[in-house]
Formats: sequence, structure tokens, C-alpha cells
Amino acid sequence: MSEITKRTATLIDHIVDTASALFYREGTQSIGVDRIIAETGVAKATMYRHFTGKDALIAACLRRRHDNVLTALRDGLARVRGDGRKRVLTVFELLYDKAESPDFRGCGFLLAVAENEGSDEVRAIARHHKATVLALFAELLPAGIAKRDALAAQLNLLYDGAMAQILIHRDPGPARIARECARRLLA
Repeated sequence: MSEITKRTATLIDHIVDTASALFYREGTQSIGVDRIIAETGVAKATMYRHFTGKDALIAACLRRRHDNVLTALRDGLARVRGDGRKRVLTVFELLYDKAESPDFRGCGFLLAVAENEGSDEVRAIARHHKATVLALFAELLPAGIAKRDALAAQLNLLYDGAMAQILIHRDPGPARIARECARRLLA
């Protein structure tokens, strides 16, 4: 990779990381491009050279969030030894740990869809993310489990429901409640 390519990638990462943090913390509708430019310290021309507008930046941030969430889940699961049931339950423990952070606001994809209702691209990225998490649950289930797809969908719904409850109550406890529900489903 050339030095110019590395610098460009680093600059884009800086913009996306800064915008992601702002969007997650304060919402996509309350943050304007001028604020992102000010926070990143890049020129307006530089911003628009890499992103055609705010919608393109929101999409880039959601794609990065998708990658980060999946990496965190896979890294957390890699530390767990045991059968598929134990690994499924670990997903809820990882959510609990994440939700203990005072910065946790729930699912960034649900928040983005709620704020960008008319954006087909935001909805498509969110759907892709949710489908990937659903596939992860299906992948974790032990071989030979009956009604694998239905069970994975139930676990996925528990996971999303826990995130919504955590956001509303500002308490990570729903992740443990969802874990207990998942344990019963897996029994």
C-alpha cells in the first residue's frame, strides 16, 4: 500500500470514527456535517471528496459499526470453550458487559433506522446486520438441534429486546434476563 493510500485510509478512518461516536451519542439528526468537520479538523473539501454527503457518511458509520460489533462478538466467543449452548449464552453475557458502559445507548442500527426512516440504504444496512447476527446464532447452535432457524430467530429477538430494554431502563440487567430466557429455550 502506498504512503498516500495509507494516509487516505487513516483520514477516512478518522472521519468515520469521529462521526460514528457523535452519531451514536447524540443521534444522526442532531449532528450536522459542519460539526463533524469541526470535530475531525478536516477541510470541507476533504470531507466531500470522501463522502458525497451526510447520508453517505451515516452509511459508512453503520458499515463500520457492523464490522466492529461482529468482531467484538467473535472475539468474545473465541475466549469461550464449550458447546453451542454455552456459546449462545455467552452472547448475552457479552451484551451485559457492553451495556455496563455508561456510553451504551442500545442498538445503533435501530437508532439509525428510527432517525432515518426514509433512507432505504440505512434500512438495508440494518437488515444486513440483523441477518448476520441471526446467522451467528444459528451457527452457534449445537448440531442436531430441532427447528434451528426458528430457535435462532427467537434468540435474535431476545437479543434485540434486551438492547431495547437496556436503553429504556439504563440498566444492563435485561441482558441477564434474556440470557435466562435463552437458557430455557435451549433446554
